[in-house]
Order: sequence, then C-alpha cells, then structure tokens
Amino acid sequence: MSAQVQDDLAPLPYRRDPACPFAPDPELARLRREEPVSRIRLTGGSEAWLVTRFADARQVLADPRFSSRLTPIGVVVPPSQDQGLSEALQSRQPGTFIEEDPPEHTRLRALVTREFTTRRMRRLQPYVEAVVEEHLEVMAAAPHPVDLMAAFALPVPSRIICAILGLPTEGTYDFAGHTRVMTDVMSPLPELIEARDALRAGMREVVRGKRRNPGDDLLGRVIRESGDSVTDEELVGIGNLLLVAGHETTAHMLGLGVLALLHHPDQADVLRDRPELCDSAIDELVRYVTIPHHGELRTATEDVRVGDVLLRAGEQVLVSLPSANWDPEGIEAPDTLDLTRPPRTHLAYGHGVHHCVGTPLAQLELRVALPALLRRFPDMRCAVPYDEVPFRRSNVTYGLHALPLTW
Repeated sequence: MSAQVQDDLAPLPYRRDPACPFAPDPELARLRREEPVSRIRLTGGSEAWLVTRFADARQVLADPRFSSRLTPIGVVVPPSQDQGLSEALQSRQPGTFIEEDPPEHTRLRALVTREFTTRRMRRLQPYVEAVVEEHLEVMAAAPHPVDLMAAFALPVPSRIICAILGLPTEGTYDFAGHTRVMTDVMSPLPELIEARDALRAGMREVVRGKRRNPGDDLLGRVIRESGDSVTDEELVGIGNLLLVAGHETTAHMLGLGVLALLHHPDQADVLRDRPELCDSAIDELVRYVTIPHHGELRTATEDVRVGDVLLRAGEQVLVSLPSANWDPEGIEAPDTLDLTRPPRTHLAYGHGVHHCVGTPLAQLELRVALPALLRRFPDMRCAVPYDEVPFRRSNVTYGLHALPLTW
C-alpha cells in the first residue's frame, strides 16, 4: 500500500511512513532503535526531548515530575516573526484540565468523570445506535462515490457529543471548522487565534444560556451540582475540551479505521462476523492506527532519568504515541493488524492521570459504528487509488480530509 502522507514541512512527530500511512515515519523507528530519547526542534522554534520507546513513553506519561501546567503550547505554534501574535496564542483557557496538574487537574476532571461511566454509556447506547443507523441510511441513499468523512465519520460523533453537552445540532457555531484550523500545526498564527477565539465565543454563549436554564445534559448537570464553585470561563474550557476531543478523534478514527480495514479485508471479516471479539478488535485497531501523533508537551520539574538520558529540570519532553504503539518491545509484531490479538496495553488514549476521560464514549461509538458500517455495506471499497486518498498531514489528530467509497 502506498499513500502520499509525507510532508517535508511537517515536524517529525507528525510524519507517517509514505509506504504505509498507519506506520510511524521510518526516522521515528530508527530513533526508537538507536536513540530512543532524542532532541528535536518544535514548530515554535524551541527544542524538546522526543520519546519513542513504549516503556519510556509510559514512564513519562505517568510521572508527576513532568508538568502539563508549566509547559507552553509551542509544539502547535508555527514559527512567526510577530512575537505579539505568538504571545496572544499562549493564553490558557481556564477549565482545560489537560493543561493542568493535580490538584487543579483533579478538581476539574472530577466535574465530568461521572458523565463517562459504564452506566452512563449503557444509557447512551440506544441513542448512539439510532444516530449511526440514520447516517447509514443517508449513505445508502447518496449518489456514488460517497465521502465517508462527510456523510458518516464526522457527523456521527459530532451529533453525539453535542447531545451530551446540550448543544443544539442546528445553527451551532462551526466548531468542526475551528477545530480543523486549531489542530493544524502549519496554520498561520492569525488563523489560529481567530479560530480559538471563535470557539471560545461560541461556547461562552452556550454556557450563559445554561446558567439561566440548566438542562439535563453534561454542562447543565455540572452547573446544578457545582454552582458558583465552577466559573463560566472554566465551563467554557471544559465544554470546548470535550467538544473538540469528542468529535475530532473519533471521526478520524472511523475514517482511518475503515481505510485500514479495506486494506485488510480478512480483518474486516473478523470485526463484522465475530461480535464476541468486538471490544478487543476495536482496541487493536485503535493501537494500529494511533490517531494522536503525540501526548501533551510537558516540562520536567526536576532532573529525571528516562532510559539512559538525564532530562534536566525545565526541559520539555514529547512522547511519540505511534512510535510507542509500534514498539516491538511493547507488542509482538506491531506492524501486523491482528483483530484476534488478546487485549494489550497501548497508549492511544494516553496514560496516567491524563488518560482520556472520554475513552468509554469513543469505545462505545466505535463498537457500534464500525461493525454496523461493515454489515450494511459488505462490498464497500475505496473509490480512488489508495495513493490518492487525501490525508491530513500536519494536524495534531491524524486523519483524512475525505474517503470516497463505493459498493
């Protein structure tokens, strides 16, 4: 399989193997073998340590001596001669708990953790199934080729996270468009700031409305249960964090997951025909594709040894999640997509206190959507050559701009 996913302008952590778009770039594989903790230059111009080995990645992600609070967002800020624009983008949004350390991280995350319990997911499943079925009908009625991203992969998780948060599905600000700009490390700084401010303004209006009339949704329940102990701006940060993560990652996991299954039809058969393996099969697919290119950029609060390298206090570190998930020391034959593989630990959802709070929701959506899609369209195939599929080359979340399908 060949796909044009390489972009010489994209920083190393965002590159995949041109010969296999799901694999880490060959340079990441070389570093994992020869220099698993190495120095790289970030898009903003500063330097950081890059961790590429599974064991080292788990250590960094779980070690409280690596702070999220102390780390600026330079990894996603493109180079600029305009210092004012760079500084304008660095302002933090209260409530964005992935940018916090305990105890503040613990306080904010606790406001939403109960919304993603197994019990909540059981109650939500009929709605997820209904949304999936509705969009399968849309695909079935559409002229060919059908763009999976536009017809299914993006609207399904978007509608679900909007319902959870209590956002209207019609007339809502263009959160998907703003997210696409904000997560692209090659976006011009003025566009990044405009998208960020628009996303905040849209959620701010939602929060103000819910303060006046909290409904039976996540934001409404947080307001009723926490009152004035959570500020409006914290609710804006919480809401946008869940909104962005809740549609962006699952949408592109659906797109890339389908592409991987089309390239491995025997594995598509497993997911479609063996429901008893569905949970572990989805987990293996998530590992194989690994949508997030890296974990949060973090700063060492004291000297810490990672592998054979001593990281000094104040130095920044970044974890390559695809490299860690394809480490042969962490999993046997990592370059093989095997949906019958027994469950294994992987890092696609993160690790430690910052492990993705929405993991149960993502798993539910994938568990419902992918088998249903394969059953509805058993002859589904890519409508263009694989090397013409348009990949997102420089977004924090890996994915596809479009996936034309026919059957």
